[in-house]
Amino acid sequence: MFAISLGDDDAELRPLEPWHAGEYLAHMDRGREYIGRSIGLPDRATDLASATALLQLYADKAAADSGRLHGIWLDRVLVGGVLFRTFDTESGNCEVGCWLEEAAVGRGLITRAIRVLIDWAVGERGMHRVEWIASSSNTASINVAKRLGMVREGVLRESNPYRGVRHDMEIWSVLARDWRTQRASGGR
Repeated sequence: MFAISLGDDDAELRPLEPWHAGEYLAHMDRGREYIGRSIGLPDRATDLASATALLQLYADKAAADSGRLHGIWLDRVLVGGVLFRTFDTESGNCEVGCWLEEAAVGRGLITRAIRVLIDWAVGERGMHRVEWIASSSNTASINVAKRLGMVREGVLRESNPYRGVRHDMEIWSVLARDWRTQRASGGR
């Protein structure tokens, strides 16, 4: 298995696979309320079988080259993750996403991990466009998109029904040429 260091704070990015289901479920149990405020992952992993099924879904996506799931470990404890929710090599478009336990917030883990994903998608896989979609009320997620130099393209008003409430969803993106320019200039 590989691990990519996210800095000098013992944070690592690793594939999150079905055999991690017990660890993933424990992580979701710790962060269920906080993570669930914005995304549905905690609702989809409520026991070992459903946690395994979710991780298997992304293992199948990885095998089909249509998505990927990576965990963020801090001091050898799974505290969050990043993913390619969609990955379409034919169109050159993909969507990244993230989640994090509240105890790990404020360390730049998501920004660092998403940089790794975008570097790989653009540099290794030739992706043209990387999207970030977040609820307008999810300020932390929108701030990550800004830190990554993404451009806000618009708002899909009340497009996402979540836990009985319709949420506006913001679309952010970065194009490969802009990402390469940012990285070459030492930015972001």
